[in-house]
Amino acid sequence: MPVAPEYMQYPMRRYGMDQDFYTWSMLPRRPKVKWPNGANVALWICTDLEFFALDQPAKPFKAPGGMVTPYPDLRHFTTRDYGNRVGIQRIWRVLDKYKLKSSVAMNSKVAERYPYLVKKINERGDEIIAMGVDQGKIHYGGMDDAAEAALVRESVSTLRRLSGQPVTGWMSPAKSESWKTLKHVKDNGIDYVCDWVCDDMPFELRAPDNAGSLWAMPHSSEISDRKIIIDNKHSEDEFVEQIKDQFTVLSKEAAKQGGRILSLSLVPYIIGLHYRIKYLDIALQWLSKQKGVWSATGSEILTAFKAQ
Repeated sequence: MPVAPEYMQYPMRRYGMDQDFYTWSMLPRRPKVKWPNGANVALWICTDLEFFALDQPAKPFKAPGGMVTPYPDLRHFTTRDYGNRVGIQRIWRVLDKYKLKSSVAMNSKVAERYPYLVKKINERGDEIIAMGVDQGKIHYGGMDDAAEAALVRESVSTLRRLSGQPVTGWMSPAKSESWKTLKHVKDNGIDYVCDWVCDDMPFELRAPDNAGSLWAMPHSSEISDRKIIIDNKHSEDEFVEQIKDQFTVLSKEAAKQGGRILSLSLVPYIIGLHYRIKYLDIALQWLSKQKGVWSATGSEILTAFKAQ
């Protein structure tokens, strides 16, 4: 049976990417970027503070780290809560040891339930990134547009109110977006998003419905404790090794092509455990001894980038 002629026609087919969200370009051909103090690599540490409800919906899907056994899944619920109560404190002690900044991607429910976390983040001078309402409220294609707009507004406004921070960054729960997520976060004054991991440097995004432009920041999905230790089932030694390898490659590229960003994503109930925290210490001790490293938050890195 022959197919209709229009079946073989694809109006979006063209040079580069077949979409209108961003302009395709090769990274080595872009203008060289310079970081403050002559640094080659901007170190962007980002810690996730997540809230998983006991009655987490299974649809459209469960975010990584979601409840597993039938309700009430107290075993996994309390493990996640351990990260927000104990594990994050260990991470902060290591960061303090090496005088390193971080961004914190936070569900607004975490800020409401644990105000001492917000207080501590502000005391450290760290940045809060809005990460939706909680890990059970996923953004996805086909969801009700008004409902999604309300979720974004609740998350961003709650975090701004409770922290006093401008909150200019966004990361969707499970990094899942609908076709309109960029429009909704732009409408709420967000400047950059962490869901798009198709580059090593920031690039400009076009929000739908002519809502304006914002930036994609290279928040790592690969160099993270969740991906390396939990998903890939590599050892903690390999976690350290891969962080070192990431820096080595980026530093070499930066020497020829301009500044690069080393993104390190951490989850407190994973790397913050008593038998794992020493490996974060080992990795950050090594990074702190390397030349040309600038520790900064996501918004600081993007500000330096846009100034050029």
